[in-house]
Amino acid sequence: MGYLSHRVDRDELKPGDHIYTWRTAFTYAHHGIYVGGNKVIHFTCDQENVKSNSGWNLSSSLPVPSSCLNSSYLNSSCLNSSCLNSIDCGFSLPNCDSGLCLCTYYCGFHLPESGVTFSCLNCFIGTGSVYLYQYGVNKWTHLSKLRGGTSTTSPCDPPQVVIHRAMCLFNSQAGFGNYDVYTNNCEDFALYCKTGLLIPVKRVTGSSGQVNFVYNAPWKTALVSVALKVVCGTVVGAVGGGYTVGKHYRNRYQSDIGVRNDVVKVNVEDVGSFRG
Repeated sequence: MGYLSHRVDRDELKPGDHIYTWRTAFTYAHHGIYVGGNKVIHFTCDQENVKSNSGWNLSSSLPVPSSCLNSSYLNSSCLNSSCLNSIDCGFSLPNCDSGLCLCTYYCGFHLPESGVTFSCLNCFIGTGSVYLYQYGVNKWTHLSKLRGGTSTTSPCDPPQVVIHRAMCLFNSQAGFGNYDVYTNNCEDFALYCKTGLLIPVKRVTGSSGQVNFVYNAPWKTALVSVALKVVCGTVVGAVGGGYTVGKHYRNRYQSDIGVRNDVVKVNVEDVGSFRG
């Protein structure tokens, strides 16, 4: 377990895992739900620009491998193995009769006006690595992470429930609602699939650990401490700095979805109406 994030090998992934990959030199991470067979369901921001019948797009604008876009791939009933680099995960997705099968979808598919998108694992990761989001960690482990958006104290639901939520939102015209970087982003989507918990959209931030980490602004702590040392002297500055550091960690802990008192358990069928 790393203090920055928890990197794993592809063959360690299990269906129902919440995975993420860092973008732009660890500036931010893109999150999704691994559903097995090297397939990922995730939430992107370009709902109007992502094509629903041809081509593809990801919120991170990664280049598309040519194997994902050739005509035989788009017309095939199953995904191109050269694109997926298939690994036998020993897990069977819902069969085609259930209406929840992914075998007929190609990389980048989504319903019109929905940002919930299907991608192969290769395209989701791009040139980066894959990391595993950690659930049910204790308070101190959670706060020891150097970056937000890598763990939560909240427990998660069984894998079959997680995949069911992701598939239902993927097949829903409303998807996961309108993308909003502060209150409804890719991490919020993955956290909901894992826990069934949502935060009312009228709040300043959603459940995203990345957003709440920035909102609680750890650099403010350092600035306040330096200012107090300059203005009031070393002792007062040290006391004030200690207070602001403590406040930062308190706010960061209280914003975690596992301890927030404004979270609501929402059935997947009711997500659209809850998002309003």
